[in-house]
Amino acid sequence: MPALGSSGKRRMRVFGLSLVAVLPLLAGCASVIPDAGSRPAASTPAPAARPSGATPRPYQPRPSESGGVAARPIPATPRPALPAPAVPADATTAAASGVIAGPDFASLGIAPEQASAALAAFRISCPSVQRRADVSGLTQGADWAESCNAAKNWADSDAASFFSRYFGTVQIGAGTAFVTGYYEPEIAGSRTKRPGYDVPIYRRPADLVDVDLGQFSDELKGRTIRGRVEGSKLVQYYDRAAIESGALEGRGLEIAYAADAAEFFFLQVQGSGRLRLPDGGVMRIGYDSQNGRGYVGIGKLLLDRGELQRGQASMQGILDYLRADPKRGAAVMNENPSWVFFRELTGPGPLGAMGLPVTGRASVAADPKYVPLGAPVFLSLDRAEPNGLWVAQDTGGAIKGANRFDSFWGAGEDARAIAGGMAARGSALLLLPRASVARLIPAR
Repeated sequence: MPALGSSGKRRMRVFGLSLVAVLPLLAGCASVIPDAGSRPAASTPAPAARPSGATPRPYQPRPSESGGVAARPIPATPRPALPAPAVPADATTAAASGVIAGPDFASLGIAPEQASAALAAFRISCPSVQRRADVSGLTQGADWAESCNAAKNWADSDAASFFSRYFGTVQIGAGTAFVTGYYEPEIAGSRTKRPGYDVPIYRRPADLVDVDLGQFSDELKGRTIRGRVEGSKLVQYYDRAAIESGALEGRGLEIAYAADAAEFFFLQVQGSGRLRLPDGGVMRIGYDSQNGRGYVGIGKLLLDRGELQRGQASMQGILDYLRADPKRGAAVMNENPSWVFFRELTGPGPLGAMGLPVTGRASVAADPKYVPLGAPVFLSLDRAEPNGLWVAQDTGGAIKGANRFDSFWGAGEDARAIAGGMAARGSALLLLPRASVARLIPAR
């Protein structure tokens, strides 16, 4: 449900999740602490395919009922995945799923500007990637030292040579990829409550408690719950309906106010965003925590009830539905009990799961059990826009398993249009330091 924010444990798609996941994933994630959201897929008729290496044309928007736009997909022909042995049924990491040597980087046909953007994103990851424990089983911290040292002073104009020199490509498991998209939404907001701005945006409450269940049982290691203390008991925290009804009023938790409840609902799904202030300024907000309640995808609810058809289940289509009858829309939104708390971001942002800024059209969310966070990723898909080189810098609750990615498109209408309907399939390769590749595939 990742999507944006300062933690990798909150939305579909940290950030952060990231209304862009395919409809079957709308049920949310399997961890105890749920994510802020899942993203419904747009369904747009596809024109004839174009080769994966072809230069994408500018996206072609189509108007929605409320004046928004969704990008018309630009089809492409993906590279086939490499032949691979069957993935063991009990595999839970990249190393256990099987690692196959991929082609030389130079053969991938990466455009210079794309390589340059990926190098800039990789530099941001370097301090973290060298000290993080890699749970994928693919790399060790010291493996990154050579490339990170070289990246400091490497010319962006020759970024392709950098990746070619310091990295080898590998395929994880079957190599078949599925990619969705997320973005940093921008909605109307105000730092103070005023006419037209009355939807409260709360910071994390002091009585919201995180409980690490691993402290009580080895079988529960890595699982966490949230709640509040009532007397001598830990109970569930207030759900969306209770918060909307005023459960947190009068506590001074408001950091800002949104103008549109439905737009703010979807900003919570993304986990981070921007507020356009009445004076023309911008306030950036990021994930601070979540109430611990399970996420319910309202897109799936409306589809199951027949209130929306498949072609209407894009983010914009759901917004149109919610706004058509505000009372009905509020009731539907309250069927998702999850609530996300925010803080103001004053530095570079938005932040991904590594606690570092993510970059539009260069950062992807991935499952750290299958992709070392900070590693470059090559995507070749049946949609041209996301094809090319990315860097894994975020995570998301619905972004699970090998070769599953959520592409970040930045902020603005173009980003919203592309991310809001992104659902692409094809193949993926990871770029790993040559020391890692030599250890994983000695014969190479």
